[in-house]
Amino acid sequence: MTPLLPNHWAGRWQYGTGPGTPLIDPVLGHELARVSSEGLDLEQGFAHAREAGGRALRALSYRERADLLGGVSEVLQAHREAYFEIAIANSGTTRKDCGVDIDGAIYTLGQYARWGRSLGQARVLLDGEAARLARDGAFACRHVLVPTRGVALFINAFNFPAWGLWEKAAPALLSGVPVIVKPATATAWLTQRMVADVVAAGLLPPGALSVVCGSSRGLLDALQPFDVLSFTGSAQTAALIRSHPAVAQRSVRVNIEADSLNSALLLPDAAPGTEAFELLVAEVVREMTVKSGQKCTAIRRVFVPQACFDAAAEAIGARLARITVGNPRNETVRMGALVSREQLASVREGLAVLRGQTDVLHDGGSHALVEADPAVAACIGPTLLGARDPGAAARVHDTEVFGPVATLMPYRSLDEALALVRRGEGSLVASLYGAEPRALADAALALADSHGRVHVVSPEVAALHTGHGNVMPHSLHGGPGRAGGGEELGGLRALAFYHRRSAVQAAPAVLAHLAPQGTAWTAD
Repeated sequence: MTPLLPNHWAGRWQYGTGPGTPLIDPVLGHELARVSSEGLDLEQGFAHAREAGGRALRALSYRERADLLGGVSEVLQAHREAYFEIAIANSGTTRKDCGVDIDGAIYTLGQYARWGRSLGQARVLLDGEAARLARDGAFACRHVLVPTRGVALFINAFNFPAWGLWEKAAPALLSGVPVIVKPATATAWLTQRMVADVVAAGLLPPGALSVVCGSSRGLLDALQPFDVLSFTGSAQTAALIRSHPAVAQRSVRVNIEADSLNSALLLPDAAPGTEAFELLVAEVVREMTVKSGQKCTAIRRVFVPQACFDAAAEAIGARLARITVGNPRNETVRMGALVSREQLASVREGLAVLRGQTDVLHDGGSHALVEADPAVAACIGPTLLGARDPGAAARVHDTEVFGPVATLMPYRSLDEALALVRRGEGSLVASLYGAEPRALADAALALADSHGRVHVVSPEVAALHTGHGNVMPHSLHGGPGRAGGGEELGGLRALAFYHRRSAVQAAPAVLAHLAPQGTAWTAD
């Protein structure tokens, strides 16, 4: 039997009971390891994190906590090659795609270390200037942000076992809040290994970082009013979380990232043959195939002027036809597997739903697999669908297929295109392609209310833009409506989730003593 991975819980390594759940190589079908959280004393672990971890972290200044993040980043960098080996085996993705996860995690940690050092030796953030509450100024108010005296529980998705941990943990630890991470079971190995390396390095105080691998049963029950919860996953699970007593009755602060039907929009000025047209084609293909389309920010819907539809279908299809699919250990493979056979079945089911209202413009089934057995591997080629009447194709605007699938649609006017994009009912990101600055700016503002991020690609940034689906720590990650209503990252804005804002009302002499303990808080 393969090894059972231990949980780091209540300050020590503990094995769950029972046989555990197997982690499978989604290409070869081999069992890699097992995980179990059965038998853990959840109350003990939460109490240890709150009391030992929280107390130790809050005793440090922002600069001191930032230095800890810098140390964690160095530890991860030192073990980087081992992480690639785990990710290729457990996630089934190519080395390049694993880098999006692993290197993205290390970069984000380093960035928050730099930002955190700028906050200096303070332990409190001052939010704005003092406001007079009496005419003569003898009584006033000053807002402060202080670290919440609880834990940050992360329930993460399977697609980013590295970045999904550290993009949340970096601002949490910088804020002085201990972290408990429950990675998605299918790809838990990488998260568990990273936590193990950081714990072994002895950088963080006891209780500052815990990992639970296996079932999430009972975790929400253990949450208390000053804890915070961050969830990435399906809208169905998000609805259950919102109705849980921890959130509905104990008012645990919650951040949710759920389904997202992200869009790419080619503006009317970008005809076939223009650089903007080619930029859209390249980005759509990249977003469909990176990590086999298993990104919450991947492009799902593509809107082009009606006159460009056939040319766009041909150009995107031609590039997709060159994508090699199969075993990521083969250097000729451009796209690896989905995370599991269960996910493969889900993608096929979703495709069947969408095909009822679309045409197949490029069939992923035409891709022969490289060094992978179709009966074993969770591999599927990229599929481009087309809906020539997007207004009538309701399923395209409310069904996300979490894999290498996108739907191309024509529009007759820009107003119609913007309205079609909004039918996604809130998304993480939309990208715009064109060459006219004013038109691009106007379209960006028109979509800003329904998107957490609007990514604008014009010829002058062709070699500079960071990518439709790449989440940079400088920018907001999250989205309204269907996308969950959450917000992460965005520079130091992320610290607000892990702090409590309070208004201190007092004489100016009292308020004057707040300043030496704090630093002015700005989002950048």
